[in-house]
Order: sequence, then C-alpha cells, then structure tokens
Amino acid sequence: MQSAESILSIEPLTAFMLIMLIILFLPRIFERIRLPGLVGLIIGGLILGPAGFGLIHQDDPTVKLLADIGKLMVMFFAGLEIDIQQFRRTGHKSLIYGISTFTIPLTVGLISALLFGYSWITAVLIGSLLASHTLLALPVLIKYKLMKKESITVTVGATMFTDVAALIVLAVCIAIHTVGFDAKILTFRLAGMAIYIPVLLLGAKYLAPLCLKRMKENEDSQVLYLMLLMVIAAVGAEAIHLEGIVGAFIAGLTAGEVVQTGDIRNKLDTLGNTLFIPMFFLLVGSLINPFSFLRMTPKGIAFMIIIIGGLIISKYIAAKISGKILGYTKDETLCMWSLSMPQVAATMAAALVAHEAVNSAGVRLIDEATLDSILVLVMVTAILGPILTQRFADRLAK
Repeated sequence: MQSAESILSIEPLTAFMLIMLIILFLPRIFERIRLPGLVGLIIGGLILGPAGFGLIHQDDPTVKLLADIGKLMVMFFAGLEIDIQQFRRTGHKSLIYGISTFTIPLTVGLISALLFGYSWITAVLIGSLLASHTLLALPVLIKYKLMKKESITVTVGATMFTDVAALIVLAVCIAIHTVGFDAKILTFRLAGMAIYIPVLLLGAKYLAPLCLKRMKENEDSQVLYLMLLMVIAAVGAEAIHLEGIVGAFIAGLTAGEVVQTGDIRNKLDTLGNTLFIPMFFLLVGSLINPFSFLRMTPKGIAFMIIIIGGLIISKYIAAKISGKILGYTKDETLCMWSLSMPQVAATMAAALVAHEAVNSAGVRLIDEATLDSILVLVMVTAILGPILTQRFADRLAK
C-alpha cells in the first residue's frame, strides 16, 4: 500500500470522487446484509483515514469543516425527530422511562470507569455517554405501523430527556476538565446555560414559523434559513462555553414543531444525508486505529467488554422497571429496550467533542483507547439494536 503522504498528493477532485463513491455505495452494501448504513460509513472512514489510504484526516480544514457541520446536523435532526406535542401527551410516563434509562446506565458506566482507574470527571462523562441513545430502529417501527403505540411514544419522549441530560453533563464535564473546578466559573456557565437554553427555545419558537412564513414562496431560502438557525444556535452556545451540538439540538427541537414533514424537511434531509452527515461519520471512522486494538492491554479489552455488556444489561433493567411501573406487556418492554440500545449519533458527537477537550496539561478528557472502546460500543449496539427491534416489533404487531 502506498504511504498516506503519497496518496494525499493526488488531485483533490480525484480524492473527492473516491469519497463520494464510498458515501454512495458502502452504506447500501451494508444495508443489503442487514447492517446499518452508518456502520458502513464508519468502516469507510477507516479505509480512507490515516490507517488506510490517508484521504481523510482530522487536521484537514476542509474535511473538519464538512464534518463539523455534519455533527451539528446530526444533533439538529435528533431535535427535529422529537415531537413536542406527542411528548406533552405522555410527558409524565416519558419522564419515568427517561430517568430510569438515563440514571441506571450512567451509574453503571460511572462505577465501571472508576473501577478501571479513570478520574471522577472522566468516569461521569463515560457514564453519560452510555445514558443517551439514538432511535436508530424507528424505520422498523414505522414499517410495522407501531408508532402510535403508547410504549413507543413514551420511548421517543424519553429520548428528549436522555439527550438533553447527557449534553448538559457533557458541558459541565468539559468545563471542569478544561479550566478545573472553580465554583465561580462553573456557576457562571450553569447560569449562562439556564438563561441561554430558554431564550433559544422561546426565540426560535417564534422566529422559525415567522421567517418560514415570509419565505413560503421560496423553499430553498427556507432550507438555508433553518441551516442558519442551526449554526447561529451553535455559535451562541460556544460563546457561553457550551458545546455547539447543544445549541444545534435545541434549534432542532424548536424547529421540529413547524418542520416535521413536507418538501422542506425532504430538502434538509437530502442536504444533510448526502454530504455533511456522511462526512462526520467518515471522520469518526478515520479516527479508528486498528493497530491500537492490537496494542490494547488485557485491562483495556476488559473495560471495553464491561461497558458494552453494562450498557446492554442496564438498558434492559431500565426498560424492565419502567415497563412494570407503566403496565406494559413483555413484548412492549422488550421493544422499548431494543429501541433505546443503539448508541450512535448523540454518543459519537459527544465522544468526539470530549476527545478534543484538552486541559492545560495537554490531557484529553477521554483518551484514544477510550474513544476506540466507544466506537466498538457504537458498532455493536448499532447492529444489535435494530436486529432485536425487528424481532420484537414482529411479535408486537401480531
């Protein structure tokens, strides 16, 4: 194989062509063998990254810009998927499940990380990564016409709680890691968060419908406006030392009330899913170093197995407890469990941000070995979750 330096010397247009070929075909190949397409993109990133052909590197400003926008769009779309009206109807039940499916995995991840010698702040962050989830198998439930089932609505509503809570924990952990525990600074940032989030929620709630109405004759302008809203929310979050993904998620949450379906949503999906979001997952894949797994110590391998097993078991316990409290059947409870298992979009975005957070001593919040373990967790749950959801949805539909 040629060195990365020699391959990087090829024409940029040729490199872009190869990247487009990977984005176009690899996800479809994985979907044909009943695996999520995004796993194909992560593998594609490994092939195109420094460990492969060297076409994608996190230090490349163009790649980083496209991937950063993709990261924001992942969280923006996550916010769009949450139906606020639906959440209000089953809010108390969603809260019950949201709290259990957040706190139990958080506790398991925290204790596991502490037992393996991680610092308190890193252990809390790892726990929060296990606490959120991505509704990767929703298309399966749509296919079986199960989206109106209360247990599914409650699971979707619980996602709002887990994602918001995990992002808040991420923001606090990064603040403490980068500037140290300073009560004044931490209070200032929490106060900024407490002010910024409601202001953004209220401001976007009124501005989004107003501007979209004024631009109703031009759908392209409406799409650009929503993109601008996402970026402004992210820049505003970063201005008060929050992560941009927090602002993007909240912007999507507010815009979701007016952009659930239709041509605007289709155009947004096309814009995000054809370039920006695939570039984010390719960059994530490029961070994987296969040789690091060969160099992993028995302790590192044990930690990776513990967090994967701990996540699967803790999510099951959370679903079991909540299902019992809320009076759901066995198949409904199992469907809730499998639906909340995948750790993909929010987890990857948060893990990458945590990996990039460096303190004054040059120490990352999570190191490369931990990031590799999180990537394996993502791939395992992204495959296992939809497979189990398919099985339980089939039984639930019958």
